[in-house]
Amino acid sequence: MPVHGTPDLSRRRVLQGAAAGTAALFGAGVATGANAYADAPVLGTYDVVVVGCGAAGMTAALTVAARGLSVVVVEKAPTFGGSAARSGAGIWLPNNSVILAAGVPDTPALAAQYLAAVVGDGSTPARQHAFLSTGPAMLSFVMAHSPCRFKWMDGYSDYYPELPGGMPGGRSIEPDVIDGHILGAELAHLNPAYLPVPAGLVVFSQDYKWINLAAVNAKGTAVAAEAAARGAAAALAGQKPLTMGQSLATGLRAGLMQAGVSVLLNTPLTDLNIVNGRATGVVVTQNGAPGVITARRGVIVGSGGFEHNAAMRAQYQQQPIGTTWSVGAKENTGDGILAGQRAGAALALMDDAWWGPTIPSGDGPYFCLAERTLPGGLIVNQTGHRFVDEAAPYVDVVHTMYRQNATAADIPSWLIIDQNFRDRYVFRDILPTLPFPASWYQNGSVYRDLTLWGLANQIGVSPSTLTNTVAHFNGLAITGKDTDYGRGVSVYDHYYTDPAISPNSCLAPLWLAPFYALKIVPGDLGTKGGMVTDERARVLRADGSVIGGLYAAGNASAAVMGHSYAGAGSTIGPAMTFGYIAGNDI
Repeated sequence: MPVHGTPDLSRRRVLQGAAAGTAALFGAGVATGANAYADAPVLGTYDVVVVGCGAAGMTAALTVAARGLSVVVVEKAPTFGGSAARSGAGIWLPNNSVILAAGVPDTPALAAQYLAAVVGDGSTPARQHAFLSTGPAMLSFVMAHSPCRFKWMDGYSDYYPELPGGMPGGRSIEPDVIDGHILGAELAHLNPAYLPVPAGLVVFSQDYKWINLAAVNAKGTAVAAEAAARGAAAALAGQKPLTMGQSLATGLRAGLMQAGVSVLLNTPLTDLNIVNGRATGVVVTQNGAPGVITARRGVIVGSGGFEHNAAMRAQYQQQPIGTTWSVGAKENTGDGILAGQRAGAALALMDDAWWGPTIPSGDGPYFCLAERTLPGGLIVNQTGHRFVDEAAPYVDVVHTMYRQNATAADIPSWLIIDQNFRDRYVFRDILPTLPFPASWYQNGSVYRDLTLWGLANQIGVSPSTLTNTVAHFNGLAITGKDTDYGRGVSVYDHYYTDPAISPNSCLAPLWLAPFYALKIVPGDLGTKGGMVTDERARVLRADGSVIGGLYAAGNASAAVMGHSYAGAGSTIGPAMTFGYIAGNDI
């Protein structure tokens, strides 16, 4: 990045004073006509400045560079990849070339019908159309301009496959394996995975469904062996094999390197530079000193959500809420959203997040996917009653927790399992029969007892109620029909289940002591509220007018999915697509 001198102390003071004054003026969302940062040191000038080096930001920067414009990416963290790098990197993207080549019978009409049924009025039809019509082109562009390659997640159902246009076989894709050595020394700056793949294995997101069953299922054993074989082959070839979010972030970063795009890590956004109602650059802090990076054509904000900003969560979201329950990147404190709000941006969906039942374990939160779905477990609230289909889409489970918490005390809830469950299935990365970590017991995330009565006493639930609830659940499991909450009615419910269990792969009785209770809280993958944007990813004011030169994508913008969640990858698919749309619009 071109650097135009080193700002002296007096200029820093001018800038700091201007920033304070601008913050006061922008506090009510009213932008000034004058350039509040006119005296700030200019650290560089580009056609486009992208804020955030996650999936949205890197896709946007790659798009801008391919169009022949100069672009820089500024990133608050000392790493690149953001929450995408930490994730399984499922990407929900109807009608893309990967799923069509795999024979998925998708059509634009089916996808539009399904998305409209899922989202309703949670986002505008124009934005939904922009996502669906542009997503396939975005993916083809990314594959043409980076080493990213993708594979269909065969059988990972849309989350509501019974709705019109829903696909029981799924529309989600995930990154193929990539050699991390392609980045050279830059690989050291990759944001680590939320759950690292076990050493010596090459594991895809789709593999976990079967690896969870490796102790009791022949296909599970075969998939685990295949993961080990892939790892051995990569080691022999001297490769650093990366999958899931690590692969996606690496591939996009490699594309930026090939395009000559500068990425400035450790460079947090302080504010947007707004002149006469238009975004003309960003104010950042670099090496402890503030300065302006000028954007001739526009600023694209892809800085993530506000999941780690306790004040914002307290202001906008239901209680109880915890920043320590989120698996989103720790740097996501809403900086881009707040800067946009000061510039006059309207905000929406701030009360919502990409929720999921989460165990607040002693070594970090665990976003509970398969374990709440596998047969032999149920979730109860503080009264000892079931209250939800445990295998439902994770966002729906948490929405139910919050909706009923005021009257039914659903937070925290408890996942109740028995020793038979522990003997059969992997739990997180804990192999069958092995004990839960001591830290989980120490911080109250898990309890264990030889009887349900004793377990109930430990977690503060009525012993008689819990005993009766489990007995009733066991009766439902034997019949295979959950007449209370419909667990197993949807195709989606059966994805993370045990095909050896009949008549309903979601349901099995609890009968073998000891019994376990694992604390469940409303965690998330990140927040989904942010700046309101149109179908061109332009940021809008409350009156619907456009803030010139300002774009947003990913979790810094209000999600096109509204309050719902169409399928695996409904975060990353739209994030990349609207990053691409923003770059092309500029």
